[in-house]
Amino acid sequence: MKRLVVLDIVGLTPNLLKHMPAVAALGERGSRARLDTVLPAVTCTVQSTLLTGELPSVHGVVGNGWYFRDLGDVLLWRQHNALVGGEKIWETARKTTPGYKVANICWWYAMGADVDLTVTPRPIYYSDGAKEPDCYTWPPSLHDELTDRLGPFPLFTYWGPNAGLPSTQWILGAARQVFDEHDPDLTLVYVPHLDYEPQRTGPNSPETIRAARQLDDALRPLIDHFERAGATVVVLSEYGIAPASRPVDINRALRRAGLLEVHTQDGMEYLDPWTSRAFAVADHQIAHVYVRDPADTETVAKLVGELDGVERVLDADGKAAHGLDHERSGELVTLADPDAWFTYYYWLDDTRAPDFARQVEIHRKPGYDPAELLYDETVPAVKLRAVGSVLRKKAGFRYRIRTVPLDPSGIRGSHGRLPDDPDHTPVLLCSERALTRDAYPATEVKSLLLALAGLV
Repeated sequence: MKRLVVLDIVGLTPNLLKHMPAVAALGERGSRARLDTVLPAVTCTVQSTLLTGELPSVHGVVGNGWYFRDLGDVLLWRQHNALVGGEKIWETARKTTPGYKVANICWWYAMGADVDLTVTPRPIYYSDGAKEPDCYTWPPSLHDELTDRLGPFPLFTYWGPNAGLPSTQWILGAARQVFDEHDPDLTLVYVPHLDYEPQRTGPNSPETIRAARQLDDALRPLIDHFERAGATVVVLSEYGIAPASRPVDINRALRRAGLLEVHTQDGMEYLDPWTSRAFAVADHQIAHVYVRDPADTETVAKLVGELDGVERVLDADGKAAHGLDHERSGELVTLADPDAWFTYYYWLDDTRAPDFARQVEIHRKPGYDPAELLYDETVPAVKLRAVGSVLRKKAGFRYRIRTVPLDPSGIRGSHGRLPDDPDHTPVLLCSERALTRDAYPATEVKSLLLALAGLV
């Protein structure tokens, strides 16, 4: 059995690997292949496939979130591992190697997973509504081990308009500390840095190239450290971010057609999924469309299929063909054109938008909002105002930070479709000459990792 480290560098593609000599060298002295991802090509779905070897039709993670029919609510970015069906890699490993020790450093659905060491972002939500950065760990003692040395988890650089390198540096520091001091057999490390600039400024922008070089510099000593310790190092990515600049307001179209309903509180409109005949959970370049009455399905499919920016609508047969035939999926699944992506917006007048629309609020929005990566430049001195709001919060006052624009046109990259351009496909690299094919489907990565660890 050999120690194995898996670095999930989200957004890594051949296009960006050209600017990352340290990471590229891993594949040059070992081996490199293309990774054929799954639909939808989004974090929660792909990671669940990598760890179980199953399609969403089996593991049930049909996106970064979905409509929980039994709760009557749209929920994204849940964290409990019980949501993931199928046999996870560590469960398979322990059938032949009892006591196989696994560390999960920020891969998703970490909470409640039967692994030995867990680190995952988990803010503190105070009773007065304040939110402070922190993380959850298992065992609990690991929390202070990490924060005493690395400081608090830098949540506000993990996502939002200030998303950047500090969160990745913290995660890499935690991975090294856990690897050195707890000696796991398998270390899973999520590396988020390349998820930001490609969406903000596009995958070919100077800012994205600079981010790739920054990340390469941060990874170089860590990869060297793992290899000197005798570990096999695997680098992979879940998806590639492609150029995209056309937002598609799918929920607004459903509302104008009289299919989507809202309710109003304090002058703000909220999606009402219980009474809506149809609504969409937007998730990058795919959207699950939930249709209450089967008799409406054909009408809804025609309506959304005719929207500018929609390439295709998957019905029951289409979902089955892509491994999305699961009860959590919408009755329909829409795919955007290569240069388009779906907004979650359902209001028709910005003055009626809920207050969370203008904030980084990933758990309250009924869909993914990449505009959270941007500052709203229509707000005078927006960055200074944001700092002032944070200071008010620290002084104990209630506050609302208005940073997120309601105009999504600033977004320049997206993902979720199966890739069209080989330059924007996910990659798979290994420090050993173990990759003998040009491409590996995501469903085979679990078996590959078990083989690299000497468990099959």
